[in-house]
Amino acid sequence: MTRCKFAAKSKLPIEFGDFEICAFEEDSGKEHIALVLGKIENQENVLCRVHSECLTGDTFFSKKCDCGHQLRRSMELISEKGSGIILYLRQEGRGIGLVNKIKAYSLQDEGYDTVEANEMLGFNADERSYEICSDMLSHFSIKSVNVLTNNPNKVKGLEESNVSVSKRIPLHVGKNEVNSAYLKTKKDKLGHLD
Repeated sequence: MTRCKFAAKSKLPIEFGDFEICAFEEDSGKEHIALVLGKIENQENVLCRVHSECLTGDTFFSKKCDCGHQLRRSMELISEKGSGIILYLRQEGRGIGLVNKIKAYSLQDEGYDTVEANEMLGFNADERSYEICSDMLSHFSIKSVNVLTNNPNKVKGLEESNVSVSKRIPLHVGKNEVNSAYLKTKKDKLGHLD
C-alpha cells in the first residue's frame, strides 16, 4: 500500500553540490522531501540520511540538539561520495509537532530531560514513523541503503518498513556545552550508539 507519492522535482544547487529536490506527498496531505545527488536509481548500499525536520536545529542553529549538524554533515558525506539521498521527513520534535516541541523545551528549561518532557505532555518518548521511507526509496528503485545515524531504533523502523539496511554509519557531530545532557539522555534512555 502506497502511503507517500512522488509529487514534483527540481534542481537544487546548494553549498555541497548540485542536488535534486524531490517532493513527496502522503495521502493525508503531509509533505516530505528527498534530496538526491548523483546516480542512485537501481543502486545498492546508497548512502542515506533519514532526517526528521528540526526547525530549531536545522534553521535556527539551536545548541539544544545536534540535528542541524547531522544534516549538514550528511550533505558533506554525500557530496564527498558523489551520490546519496537525504529523506527529510516532516515529523518535528520526534513526531509531536512544533508547538509541543516548544512546550517540551520549556519543561527541559525546568530540568526535565527530553524523554520526561515528552511523556509529561502525554506522548511516547519518540512518536516517529519510518513507513513512508519505503515508498520514497521505492520511487528511485533503491535496493539497499547505508544509513547515517546513531539511532538503532531508526534502523529497526526502516527494516520493519521493508527497507533493506546494509550498514549503519555513525554520525557524531554537534556536541556542545548546552546539549551534552540531551545527548546523554539519547544514549541512556533512547539507546543511541557511539
